[in-house]
Amino acid sequence: MAEALQPRVFEASGGVWAQLRVEAMQAAAEEPLLASYLHAAILHHERIEDALSYHLASKLGDGDMSSLQLREVCQEAYNSDPGIARLAERDMRVVRERDPACRVYLQPFLYFKGYAGLQAHRIAHWLWTQEREILAFHLQSRISELFSIDIHPNAKIGGGVFIDHANGIVIGETAVVEDDVSMLHSVTLGGTGKERGDRHPKIRRGVLIGAGAKVLGNIEVGAEARIAAGSVVLQNVPPRCTVAGVPAKPIGGPCCPETITPAQAMEHRIIDANPDSGAAI
Repeated sequence: MAEALQPRVFEASGGVWAQLRVEAMQAAAEEPLLASYLHAAILHHERIEDALSYHLASKLGDGDMSSLQLREVCQEAYNSDPGIARLAERDMRVVRERDPACRVYLQPFLYFKGYAGLQAHRIAHWLWTQEREILAFHLQSRISELFSIDIHPNAKIGGGVFIDHANGIVIGETAVVEDDVSMLHSVTLGGTGKERGDRHPKIRRGVLIGAGAKVLGNIEVGAEARIAAGSVVLQNVPPRCTVAGVPAKPIGGPCCPETITPAQAMEHRIIDANPDSGAAI
């Protein structure tokens, strides 16, 4: 059965959604026990936004708000802002590109908490922009309970963002995460105390944040920087710089070719001139 998850040598015409449907049909044929689920979650829908509405609502619905009600909220968001669905496709594509454990689009869509939590946050953020704050907070609470991701509805997150494993992610109210960022589990983008106003980090394009890193305060992490696992970042980080430690300090560059970003390379080692002396970060 391992062969069932092997990627095809081509991507179906029509992009991510078309390929996701091909994978769902293949999986339904190869695993009849999941055929009904795959049809309900993917194959019965004509658009990715319809499938996402169904899937997220099925996960997030509870005794306080039914899945049917949440599905209507998701549909409203996608119809009002079609860009949300395009971000969902872009996010799915980068998961497959950056995660060696991801063989097909079916995996992040159905099973990866980081992907599901991010897509649910996009709905909560849309609600926040519509001044429906109490419902946005309700959705934030459910996302935290189900996916171990606590993202304030006002936090601004760009496209092509990869949240790997997802457990323990915390992103504060005034945080900004730009396009093409990658972060691992237990990352905090938080404040430094009880200050109000603009108080959370600004993570620029292409940044890689290692597992357990804490970035605190209204500081900027420059484009294509790397933050080592377990670091505590309290000051601005220059672009294309690697920082590590408690408190974090610059220790070098991004250790990847300029043609790709650290977020794409997903390289978590500090590599010096000696190829045998890479230290994991």
